[in-house]
Amino acid sequence: MPSPRAPPMLRENHARRTMQGFFVPGPHDDGDPVTGHYFETASPDPARPQVWGYTAALSYRPGETLRLHAMSSAREARLVIARDGLTPFTVLDTTIPTRFAATPSDCSVKGCGWPEAFETRIPEDWPTGVYTVTLEIDGHSSQGMFVLKPARPTTKLALILATGTWCAYNDWGGSNHYQGLCGPTGGDFAAEVSLLRPWAKGFVRWPEDAPRIPHASPLLSRPRYPHMDYARANGISKKYASSGWAAFERPFALWAEGQGIALDYVTQHDLHADPDLLKGYPRAVIVGHDEYWTWEMRDHLDAWIDAGGQLARFGGNFFWQTRLSPDLLTQTCHKSRAEAEDPLGQTDRITSYWDHPRARRPAVATMGLTGSMGVYAGWSRCAAHGSGGFTLYRPDHWSMAGTGLGYGDVLGAHSKIFGYEVDGIDYEIRKGLPYPAPDTGLEGDLTIVALSPATTLAHHTGPHDMDHFIGTLDAEEVAQTVYGAITPETLGLASRGNGCMAEYRRGRGAVFNAASCEWVAGLIARERPVEVVTRNILLGDWEDG
Repeated sequence: MPSPRAPPMLRENHARRTMQGFFVPGPHDDGDPVTGHYFETASPDPARPQVWGYTAALSYRPGETLRLHAMSSAREARLVIARDGLTPFTVLDTTIPTRFAATPSDCSVKGCGWPEAFETRIPEDWPTGVYTVTLEIDGHSSQGMFVLKPARPTTKLALILATGTWCAYNDWGGSNHYQGLCGPTGGDFAAEVSLLRPWAKGFVRWPEDAPRIPHASPLLSRPRYPHMDYARANGISKKYASSGWAAFERPFALWAEGQGIALDYVTQHDLHADPDLLKGYPRAVIVGHDEYWTWEMRDHLDAWIDAGGQLARFGGNFFWQTRLSPDLLTQTCHKSRAEAEDPLGQTDRITSYWDHPRARRPAVATMGLTGSMGVYAGWSRCAAHGSGGFTLYRPDHWSMAGTGLGYGDVLGAHSKIFGYEVDGIDYEIRKGLPYPAPDTGLEGDLTIVALSPATTLAHHTGPHDMDHFIGTLDAEEVAQTVYGAITPETLGLASRGNGCMAEYRRGRGAVFNAASCEWVAGLIARERPVEVVTRNILLGDWEDG
């Protein structure tokens, strides 16, 4: 999602709600589920039943020491660690000593600073995966997670978890890269976010009835966002459907497990730190929402692809450059304020769009597609009443084998796989087929298999159906950042976009980019053509293509 803006307050007679559990309204909260600022945090009352925790690192390998920091109103808490999956299995169930500790007001930025409550050496026989960390006392429980990397490759597929985006959206403690408690007024987003805090509710596991994002409101009415209505009513993060293990990677991992497709689990943070992380893997996969990347992540991924690696991407919104601290625990992204406030804002390491002229590293060079060419589909007034799927132009492409679909058919319309954020490219049609336009920044050949329209602009016909969440601000920001000015012409360029499925060949390797966050919706719904294409891309012989 491009903009970190603080939207204008709605004047709609929304009664300020009493937040449930440990959810509280921010100082500038307007009471609305969509534009309001509400978040989960610890209580300053040491007598109130509560227990919270976070691991000292995001990922580990077998043999390393897992350290858990925690605070609690009780003298001890139950700790359960389990590997997540179709049938989660518990690897540790114990009781640990705990005590109350204060939570700094800037915990989202600097970390909570809670004491270490538990440590253990991770056994060699724990398999790679995402592990949930559940803390429980009488009256309260909370859930965190960590990633266990394999000591060495155990399968041919590495799942690269989009942890840069997890960090950007986690709003536990009040601040993330979208809203927050920062700045002169105490109501601005955080340019720096810390991993040393709990994961917000909804990032590790979803309630069964929680809605996904794509939602087309009735025409000529003000757009609504059922997932945020649900979040505020049920006391979970308003960003639960935008990022986190539970939103995208978990449904994919459960589907893959059910298909007998083995995965090794690594993180973007690991990719940042280790140029050899993917060595030994012929193929890697990214799922869901991988919006935030560092320069080093791209360097290491590019080198692996150029050496012959094959990346299967079922995700969208490749957009922002970030930086990580040397210990990998703090992520920086100044976003719309980068030119003025980023210390490196005058260099190519500016934490703004990858397509910012100063970055000199277009997004398409790595992925073949970019988040600044459209972005939104399936919600608000942003291509919300489109097909919900990818329109096929090259049904004879190897990725489509066995689907039964032909030219002009739509892949994934039933389950709405096209949304809520997508990546595309400027293109031209020649004799009924799309081709990338000249001078897009590609570093190899791109074959567009399918595409559908997307836009940054939430259109409206008057005040009665104007969207105060997206509105025109994103189109204006893209116009200014990418095209240098806000004019009718640049607003048109910024708002007329698309999302693509495309094969991108660079070096000796390739990327197959099914560029939509909601691709997993087709796997959740078990929509057969979507499953067939997914298996083709994960398991097929790309060279025969």
